[in-house]
Amino acid sequence: MTRMVVGLGNPGSEYENTRHNAGFLVADLLAENLRVTYWKDEAGAQVGLVRFGDDDLVLVKPQTFMNLSGKAVAKLAASYEVDVADIIVIHDDLDLPEESLRIKRGGGHGGHNGLRSLVDSLGTGEFCRVKVGIGRPPGRQDPAAFVLEPMRPAVAERLASMVPHAAQAVIHVLEHGIESAMREYNAG
Repeated sequence: MTRMVVGLGNPGSEYENTRHNAGFLVADLLAENLRVTYWKDEAGAQVGLVRFGDDDLVLVKPQTFMNLSGKAVAKLAASYEVDVADIIVIHDDLDLPEESLRIKRGGGHGGHNGLRSLVDSLGTGEFCRVKVGIGRPPGRQDPAAFVLEPMRPAVAERLASMVPHAAQAVIHVLEHGIESAMREYNAG
């Protein structure tokens, strides 16, 4: 069986230190931990291939910007014959406090442009989500500006502290299934 893990983010150095790139940070750590030695450019994404137990695992970082991520993911899912139920998407979430994590299957896009693109391109939202909490913007700040602004060092440190936790949550989903991962990681 082939499974896919998608880290959402925006390409380019100007977006590296932003909250919206939480998915990329987790995908990079997963690639390091799973010993992915090569990222290839395919279908508008960086793709890393590795064996995980008895499965082929396709790690994906779309390079099409957040609001077009779904096109690359849909092309890759078709190319590698990955069912939507076997896709895990890692993304930032405004509705979760900083330093929190939630796992769920399915749902809408909740205003997240990357998820909106995925749901539109895949025709369903019934994939697994590993949601990394980034908190709400202060005051009346526009959420789009908030997720794309460079993070202050303390904020970047808090997000970085969540990356290993989120990577382990993805591994838990792969090894034990989403129900077990939800029990383990959604408590509290």
